Amino acid sequence: MPELPEVETTRRGIEPHLTDRRITAVTVRQPVLRYPVTPDLADRLCGRRITAVRRRAKYLLLHAGSADALIIHLGMSGSLRLVSTNTPAGKHDHFDLVLDSGHILRLNDPRRFGLVLWATAPVEAHPLLARLGPEPLTEGFDGDYLYRRSRGRRGAVKTFVMDSAVVVGVGNIYASEALHMAGIHPSRPAGRISLSRYRRLATAVQEILSRAIEQGGTTLRNFTNGEGKPGYFRQHLRVYARAGEACPECGEPVLARVIGQRSSFFCGRCQR
Repeated sequence: MPELPEVETTRRGIEPHLTDRRITAVTVRQPVLRYPVTPDLADRLCGRRITAVRRRAKYLLLHAGSADALIIHLGMSGSLRLVSTNTPAGKHDHFDLVLDSGHILRLNDPRRFGLVLWATAPVEAHPLLARLGPEPLTEGFDGDYLYRRSRGRRGAVKTFVMDSAVVVGVGNIYASEALHMAGIHPSRPAGRISLSRYRRLATAVQEILSRAIEQGGTTLRNFTNGEGKPGYFRQHLRVYARAGEACPECGEPVLARVIGQRSSFFCGRCQR
């Protein structure tokens, strides 16, 4: 599943090709993705210029000359790419935004778990966005915030930091990596972790995500000609999906355990 770094890399890749471009046509080949595609998108969008391409959590927000926005989510396996207007649509190419530049922003989504919805202003009040926690790379997120939100929580800290109502974008891969960097066992109760350790964890989350975004950018293929899929952070993973391999810190075998119905990877010696 595309996580925050992949979505942010996608945003950065498409933004220069979309900003200030006029939308000339909208094509919906599959009207039902995770939710039904907003039915009158062509009426709402055609003739408008795209003024901003933003991201909130794992949602892309395309503003077209107003405070309203088109919300796009890539689901489990979706991707956005820019293709020329004469590029034939494939089996899983469900949505096109045709631009006056001669390119199409095309959503490919084999599993159809993505979404394309129109949101009226204020966009942040949309039901999909209203209950989201702070962005992890902003001033609203730090160790003091995590400590306050964790008080009284008995569940595992890994589940806690993956809760989008607490903080957005810390998916399974990045939670495992950040907890290892901070030396915190993923199953430790969230409410029993000290302020100093949460400060280390917040710093680790920000460092891991920043590095993953940077890596996505350095391996990103040309959005005009390529597949439009950002590079993933796998070559830099220290514990995720490395069960049985040596911990890069102490050499002990990396362990695996299911926590909150998700596979978790950690070092039993380094993480307490």
